[in-house]
Amino acid sequence: MKNAKPPLTTYLSTNGHLRPFVQLSVVVPFFNEKDVLPLFHERLTAVLDALKQETEIIYIDDGSTDNSADIVNFAAPTSSTVRCISLSRNFGKEAAMTAGLKYTCGEAVIILDADLQDPPELIPQMLEKWKEGYDVVNMQRAVRHGETKFKRFSAAAFYKVINFLSDLDIPENVGDFRLLSRTVVNHINELPEKNRYMKGLFSWPGFVQATIQFDRDPRFSGETKWNYFKLMGLAMNGITSFSIRPLRIATLLGALIASGAFLYGIWVVIKTLALGDPVQGYPSLMVVQLGLGGVQLLCIGLLGEYIGRIFIESKGRPSFVIKTINDHPAKEKEKKEIQCA
Repeated sequence: MKNAKPPLTTYLSTNGHLRPFVQLSVVVPFFNEKDVLPLFHERLTAVLDALKQETEIIYIDDGSTDNSADIVNFAAPTSSTVRCISLSRNFGKEAAMTAGLKYTCGEAVIILDADLQDPPELIPQMLEKWKEGYDVVNMQRAVRHGETKFKRFSAAAFYKVINFLSDLDIPENVGDFRLLSRTVVNHINELPEKNRYMKGLFSWPGFVQATIQFDRDPRFSGETKWNYFKLMGLAMNGITSFSIRPLRIATLLGALIASGAFLYGIWVVIKTLALGDPVQGYPSLMVVQLGLGGVQLLCIGLLGEYIGRIFIESKGRPSFVIKTINDHPAKEKEKKEIQCA
């Protein structure tokens, strides 16, 4: 049985403006995607035009320096309401998705990248699962075309590590491409944290979830904005956002090293006093010192990651700043009006 939806009057507006009622919102964050946006918009609107539901597309321009936003703003009208929200600078994809979720009105919300690696043609299949009563529909990558073996290996290793360290069960090989019910979106929007790891936040509310496997296409054009350094930072952000287990591991590691050093010290005393064996091995002493120093620096760096998160959260700065919002009404459809962001 399908879960009851909250009344539409609960979708309150921050500015008092009326917006059309929709059943499906599609959030599309993008940054310098002028080469792919025309085809992406064509494919997405073709899918949404074929649906019976009232739909909207929320484009989030994450500080693009090309004419990506103009492509969206001057696109031909479709049966979907189109809103293009331009951020004042590049705040990062996590902030862009946060902005997109805040400004949705739909009973169901789909996150979709503009690079066409995640095919919009799967949207009807996702909606069918939602209609069956699932609050979250995860899109799992069965095949990752266009990615190197090292990239696939590192991604698999990351999911293994974060699921071992955190208390959450984050689905493996599931990116940001997924469907969320209005209930889940409302809970995510209410979270006060500013430094966000969205894959974890999507899983945090729980609720009834389904998974659909698909073959992920290679990037249509251009290069990914995520180099390995950024991916490592994102991975560390995810681990420190949802677990303190690394701190406990550091404590355990320190206890084991201290115990080992104490036992080895006793053995040195015994060898010297009882067996008359002089202490030797300057090189081995240096190796031990360097090893201990490396472990200490690693643990200090780990502590710094957590302290840095506390520092960022304590300042209370917003995750994003909006520069402009451009609304483009749907063509030839009368829509009921509700209040929302």
